[in-house]
Amino acid sequence: MIPPRIEQTDTHTESNKPRLLGVSALSNKPLKQSIRSTPLTNASDTAISLARPDISQREIDAVVAVLKTPNLSLGPKVIEFEEKFAAQCDTQHAIACNSGTSALHLVLLGMGISSGDEVITTPFSFIASSNCIMFVGATPVFADIEPDTWCIDPKKIEGAITERTKAMIPVDVFGITSDMDAINALAKANGLRVIEDSCEALGATYRNKPAGGLGDAGVFGFYPNKQITTGEGGMVVTDDDSIADLARSIRNQGRGTGAGWLAHERLGYNFRLSDINSAIGCVQLDRLDEILSKRAAAARMYDERFKDEDRVTTQWTTAGCEKSWFVYVVRLNDGYAPEDRNRILDALREQGIACSNYFAPLHLQPFYRESFGFKPGDFPVCEALSERTIALPFHAELSEGDVDRAWAH
Repeated sequence: MIPPRIEQTDTHTESNKPRLLGVSALSNKPLKQSIRSTPLTNASDTAISLARPDISQREIDAVVAVLKTPNLSLGPKVIEFEEKFAAQCDTQHAIACNSGTSALHLVLLGMGISSGDEVITTPFSFIASSNCIMFVGATPVFADIEPDTWCIDPKKIEGAITERTKAMIPVDVFGITSDMDAINALAKANGLRVIEDSCEALGATYRNKPAGGLGDAGVFGFYPNKQITTGEGGMVVTDDDSIADLARSIRNQGRGTGAGWLAHERLGYNFRLSDINSAIGCVQLDRLDEILSKRAAAARMYDERFKDEDRVTTQWTTAGCEKSWFVYVVRLNDGYAPEDRNRILDALREQGIACSNYFAPLHLQPFYRESFGFKPGDFPVCEALSERTIALPFHAELSEGDVDRAWAH
């Protein structure tokens, strides 16, 4: 496993100048010949997926059981899933919805964030983290990331706070929490709300407290590549009664608690999660320790192979955080250009090994540049990382042979 962050050192000396991972056209040094377990044949016959859900017969049986009832939505399985999830996160409330994106949208609405407000978040995340700020008419303000944990840098947050700032959205990047002590201290000093985006971090802890419950509210997503899945789905967790009540109402077309089906107290949406999805979630949550253990075992296989590899680095863990494995991402050292990384991705894909770049900088997405005038160089730590990341195949059922192939190439 990768140890907690202690300090940063510069390893880019002439004697260990990076060379390319397994792409002979890009290096005049010998390729790393490894323990490739099986000879490569047709890539389509030996493809390794980037991610896959861990579904057992228990989930299938749970779905069938719901299908035999009249309660396919707004039924008891949604309530059961919410109660189990609140217990997992040690929060008073859990509100199920149809995606992590919707969960974040609900929290922002529940906090009254609106036009003219600013919300600070990271440029290194999935785009929903910042899009949701725009959904409510507020302005996303980015703060650069730490070069080692890849999470938002509290020192950069401090410099981004203005009189219009109302909240911060730290993202638990790839299953690692941000420095939440520092972030919560900034929030307290400046009268700000904290929304923890834990969509990638179910099962992680920070100073022995569950991820998601470290701010005023937290959100989770259950897309099939996450630690647990409901197919599609999300969850809001909070101890704030007002946020919870508004989230429940807004996800259900603005209906009030106990109100009739055609009584709508406020503008709302259909962000509901069905009992079918919730049945899957209940079983997945019951199996969480098992699933996390299998994902950690897959990560250890990669760690063992990369431990002496000086051409890449991996993500450091925030002090006090116990990581929950979401993806396995390596960062090519600074001697590589973005074109080098892209050629490596192409070479892996040609061998039937699924891979990706995680993430592209949010501020350089075309409509963000058009809307806010962002440009290259605005957030250099994020940009340098984004240009060199490689996400390798990672899921609970990954075999040692799969890891060998991905590492070898």
